[in-house]
Amino acid sequence: MSEKVWIGGIYLKEEGGYEIILKSLAHYKKRLQTIHASPEVKEAAAMFAPVLQSQAKKRIPMIENTKTDIEKFLVDSKIIEPLQQDLEIIEKALECRKSDIEKGWGLANETWQFMSAMKELGEDTWFQLGDRDLATHVERTRRLQNGESLSEITDYFRRTFGIGATIIPATDDQLRTIVETDIGVLNFQEYFVRERCNPRIHNLHFQGSESAFPQQELTKALRNKKLQSIIFCPSNPLLSIDPILSIQGLKRAFADSGAKIVAVTPIVGGAAIKGPAAKNLSELGYPVSATTVAKHYEGLIHGFVLDKRDHQEAQQIEQLGIAVLVADTIMNDLETKTQLAEKTLQFAKSI
Repeated sequence: MSEKVWIGGIYLKEEGGYEIILKSLAHYKKRLQTIHASPEVKEAAAMFAPVLQSQAKKRIPMIENTKTDIEKFLVDSKIIEPLQQDLEIIEKALECRKSDIEKGWGLANETWQFMSAMKELGEDTWFQLGDRDLATHVERTRRLQNGESLSEITDYFRRTFGIGATIIPATDDQLRTIVETDIGVLNFQEYFVRERCNPRIHNLHFQGSESAFPQQELTKALRNKKLQSIIFCPSNPLLSIDPILSIQGLKRAFADSGAKIVAVTPIVGGAAIKGPAAKNLSELGYPVSATTVAKHYEGLIHGFVLDKRDHQEAQQIEQLGIAVLVADTIMNDLETKTQLAEKTLQFAKSI
């Protein structure tokens, strides 16, 4: 059997893997070239938009170099060392290969026949799902109706999509976020997708939380004596984290786990890097700051990762009895994501 070289999960030679990678690199390059109009920049705080665009410009020549290295390797398979240095670029290209560049969500080369037909029938089409995306939703609904739990279905899709990490829903029970706004009471999808978070929020509540209990595997994981750290990612504390914490007994299970709990700030320089977190905090009467987020988790977390741009807030947070790590929390690429993850885990172990 002739030698094969494994790059990014695809054989480069003999099985056409290089064609997929070259197409992925072209897709990645186009995404970077159009980043000025992308949702990532539109949703970013104005102060960080130039940073994202600058990083994108630096990456484009790196993509061209990677393409050249692949072409050289196809001529002479002994020239492998440059490709090893290109792995991060290749992995990033493969990661965004299937994504829609223009929208910033969904699949590339998606078709919309179902939605077109629904529009012709005069039905609502504000929740846009492409035909392939819709297949996932139809299959999930079928399995739920046949009695499978959400966690069983999630694990089925995880395995089908080749995802190595374990993914566990917080609960298998019904739990819905209800948003009270100045235009009325909305389901989360209506608020977030149809209304694009524009209405002013008056209140939030989590329908079903009184009868929702932690998923069994989650409970086991929290009771595992080997569990050292729990990380709250830089998510919206009101719309993303609070629904999870509303589940019966889950806050207590976190506290009883013995693990060090660390939250990463979603607020930098008085703004949310992405999404409506700053807007939500302001509308509900909270100061828009990292300190507000730390106070929100007071009594639950042991540590807080504060962005270096807000270093002056460290003392305030420490006075809450919460340890603070000041770091660069802006994640522009795989390297900065990895660095922040490593620093956060090391910080958790040090508390």
